[in-house]
Amino acid sequence: MELEQKLNDLADKLEGKSKEVVINAITEFKAENKTAIENAVKDATDAMEVKFKALQDHANILDVKLKENQTQEKAKGDFIVNAIKDNSESILKVKKGQEIELKVVGDMTTGNLTGDEPRSYNFDIVKFPAQKVNVADLVGSVNIDGGTYTYTRESGAEGSIGAQTEGSSKSQKDYDFTTVDVTTDFIAGFSRYSKKMRNNLSYITSAIPMLLRRDYFKAENAAFQAVLAADATASTEIITGSSKSKMLINEIGKLEDADYDINGIVVRPSDYLDILKTAKQDLESAVTYEGGALRVAGVQVLKATWLPANKYYVGDWSRVNKINTEGLSLEFSEVEGTNFVTNNITARIESQTALAVEQPAALVYGDFTAV
Repeated sequence: MELEQKLNDLADKLEGKSKEVVINAITEFKAENKTAIENAVKDATDAMEVKFKALQDHANILDVKLKENQTQEKAKGDFIVNAIKDNSESILKVKKGQEIELKVVGDMTTGNLTGDEPRSYNFDIVKFPAQKVNVADLVGSVNIDGGTYTYTRESGAEGSIGAQTEGSSKSQKDYDFTTVDVTTDFIAGFSRYSKKMRNNLSYITSAIPMLLRRDYFKAENAAFQAVLAADATASTEIITGSSKSKMLINEIGKLEDADYDINGIVVRPSDYLDILKTAKQDLESAVTYEGGALRVAGVQVLKATWLPANKYYVGDWSRVNKINTEGLSLEFSEVEGTNFVTNNITARIESQTALAVEQPAALVYGDFTAV
């Protein structure tokens, strides 16, 4: 207290003095009362340590009590859970018949989800397959301006060309020709869908053209197959005592004897596989299968599902042409018909075309079941 009184007296004494006077007075005071100041600081420090220790002791006591309370609360919780389990039937009804529902807590499953689960989308349509080969893949192509294609076919001849006897007339040869008209017509179809479908299903814009092209060629193949069957030369081969591969080899021989260059054989896939199954026991050297290509006497065999069962073609396909007045086109319209007011879109596919078997003798149409 004596040091505190001295400090108060010094403060009163220095009130109103200059800064220099105050600093000098404080310096002198510290030097004169050094021991007293040190003792006062030590007493204050000791007092603080005593207070801190008291606080720590109190905190330790509280921690012990808290742990005891947690143990008691857990025991109470276990008691309540066990009581509910043991008396579940008794507490189903409370307050004059009013029921309460107890939900059992268990493992979470997708049943806990309200709404749809997140998904990953394949933005493509799993489509039906296209036919393996089209008639258009086998034949040539001729574009014309009008609707009729006329070509001239050699149909016969009289006379001969031979050695001249000295002094006599040369041999005379004359030829006969036939003009053939082929009229093109439309093979066409359309599909109509809503603008909302286009906007909501982004893949529909690319899928519709693919589907229409696939089905167009199915229709074209069917139309061209009818022409091929009617105009090609009917085979005279029979299968009695033979096999499918032997029949095809015989057809190749007949056509090459007539000087035609055979560049393709077309069969159904099932007949293709029959030839593979019997090739080794039949004519291993004449029937080969390499790199996924089946060849009979060196001529590639192709699969075509537009061909009727058990039928086949052997021939020079360069003598057959697809005639086009208008090539294949695909167009979309939002104003066709009532599309403008109904918000629909029309996709149209079409071609004005025809097939010309320009030399029927170059193509043979046969039957594997012929007897």
